[in-house]
Amino acid sequence: MAISRGAGTEIIRTIHLQETDGEQTFIYGVQHHIYTVLSVVVRCVALQATTNKFYITFVGWDAHTGASAVSSAILSQNIAVGETFVWNDKFSFNGHEPTGLSGALGAGDAAATILYQDAIADQGSSTAQYMKAGVDNAADDFDVLVTYIDQNNA
Repeated sequence: MAISRGAGTEIIRTIHLQETDGEQTFIYGVQHHIYTVLSVVVRCVALQATTNKFYITFVGWDAHTGASAVSSAILSQNIAVGETFVWNDKFSFNGHEPTGLSGALGAGDAAATILYQDAIADQGSSTAQYMKAGVDNAADDFDVLVTYIDQNNA
């Protein structure tokens, strides 16, 4: 049975990355979608050095500086070979960046802040926001399973 993907749908999705050994995008945003990450399960297969880490990075609008395509590390974890790390802190992000904004959120009065928040929610730009996995060294290998909800509000 095909899955309905039209406006107003909500789909649970999973992504499996085997032996991730570099940067790998795992959620690439679509305009007017909201993504809620439910869990990320990471198993360390190999490390080039025992101190090397696995990373999750979000790339998107920075409301603090008012800048586009800012890369922010949201997880940095050292996982021993053969061990599994489960990150199940839930969080959401929009599929695209806002448009028509300059400066930082909260830099004006309350009315300006509300307009800023609405612009973020409206996702009016053509610039996608996304999440990616990364490692310290190409010899580091991690198996990754990501489960998330994709809400289509188009």
